[in-house]
Amino acid sequence: MLKLDITAQVGDFNITAAFGADAGITALFGPSGAGKTSLVNMLAGLQRPSQGRIVVQDTVLFDSTLGINLAPEQRRLGYVFQESRLFPHMTVANNLSYGERLVPGGIDRADRVDRDEVVDVLALAALLQRRPNTLSGGERQRVAIGRALLAAPRLLLMDEPLANLDAPRRAEILPFIERLRRQFDISIVYVSHNMDEIVRLADQLVVMADGAVV
Repeated sequence: MLKLDITAQVGDFNITAAFGADAGITALFGPSGAGKTSLVNMLAGLQRPSQGRIVVQDTVLFDSTLGINLAPEQRRLGYVFQESRLFPHMTVANNLSYGERLVPGGIDRADRVDRDEVVDVLALAALLQRRPNTLSGGERQRVAIGRALLAAPRLLLMDEPLANLDAPRRAEILPFIERLRRQFDISIVYVSHNMDEIVRLADQLVVMADGAVV
């Protein structure tokens, strides 16, 4: 599903990472400053490794030897950030529609995610006509997850999506994340430094420290 072998220089920080991940939820775990977010940003195409290779589902996203570095919009990776990053002037329904507009041309209908199913699984029906500033933090993250899913990603990247939520909101959203893998048959790279989340969600674990996979 995912094969990654890269080195990178981020300011004065060196990153060295090599691992393979099967289908399911792969957790990137480590303390703050370990390089987890930088690594996910390189997967997404938001940062460029110095050298190496990244492959997702047999599609080469980056290969320094071959001169391949696909743009973020060409990689078909959904990204859910710590902050929901919803468009504040749009309703929930329109934020979801924006995700659908990101589906690349030529994608088969079978590879697309059904909007009604997303709304049902993430319990968004009652929120569709509301704007982000009227939602709780947990509700906003559910909408952000839905928007990412509707872009028909090969892989879903989640960078500490619960970090800004209090304990009750985290408990509220964890069951939704658990359902994603089963309901949509999508693999996830899940970044966290919270071991309780990791134990509950992850099929595989990649531990990072000081910029390296350890």
